[in-house]
Amino acid sequence: MKNLPLFLLFALIACNLSFSETAAGRVESAATVLNEIMATPDRGIPEEILGSAKCVAVVPSLIKVGFVGGVSHGRGMATCRLENGWSAPAPFSMTGGSFGFQIGGQAVDLVMTVMNERGMQALLSSKFKLGADASAAAGPVGRHAEGSTDWKMRAEVLTYSRARGLFAGVTVNGSSITQDEDATRELYGRMVPFKTILTGAVTTPPAAEPFVAAVRKAAGSTTNASNAPQKSSVPVNPPPAAPAQQPAPVSAPAPAPSPEPAPSTTAPASSQAPPLR
Repeated sequence: MKNLPLFLLFALIACNLSFSETAAGRVESAATVLNEIMATPDRGIPEEILGSAKCVAVVPSLIKVGFVGGVSHGRGMATCRLENGWSAPAPFSMTGGSFGFQIGGQAVDLVMTVMNERGMQALLSSKFKLGADASAAAGPVGRHAEGSTDWKMRAEVLTYSRARGLFAGVTVNGSSITQDEDATRELYGRMVPFKTILTGAVTTPPAAEPFVAAVRKAAGSTTNASNAPQKSSVPVNPPPAAPAQQPAPVSAPAPAPSPEPAPSTTAPASSQAPPLR
């Protein structure tokens, strides 16, 4: 029991570290974690898993503190697949109990992939518990996942952790995931429900784009269809347009000829006969 104050001190430090980062900073951190993991494909998340994932969630620097039992706490970003790309990221917080901790404290990077509709609906509820509302299991690691034939059926959520340069699947059953309302207000300027964000009802703010771009790249889609520019049907170098024909000038109607004067019946004076005397 004499070590209990030390345990509480670790927990307090974990909470302070977790809440000190801004929402925009957490977006950058989550994007960096995913980019670094996928930069080593032989030791990263298999292509088939990311290509089939309904949602992707990343918790950079999940703080784990242990003494006999253990606690963990972290804040992260989640995005879900849409028909035309990926949704805007939804901030969330994650708190859990013991899952094999050693005495002391440690920070790990956590990646979760939601693999089916049931897991996605649990995430959209904005408050669920891994292992109860959605089953979670350590995901396979490597470039491909052909050797793990049951990864599609055994869990709604596949989980991975990275610590001290090592990357492997990890189980986090018992951890609760809830919407981070403070970070949501900071990122969107107002409170937006978790489901509204993850179903594509709001656009991605500029500060949140790095994480969405990292997920698009990791999942094998480098272009978001919703933001892709439309192709123009106008050729790049169109031929010079022919000058338009000018209409022929309309000539004014010729003036009608003036009528000739009628001949006079009166003879000229010089031709008249002299009067008789």
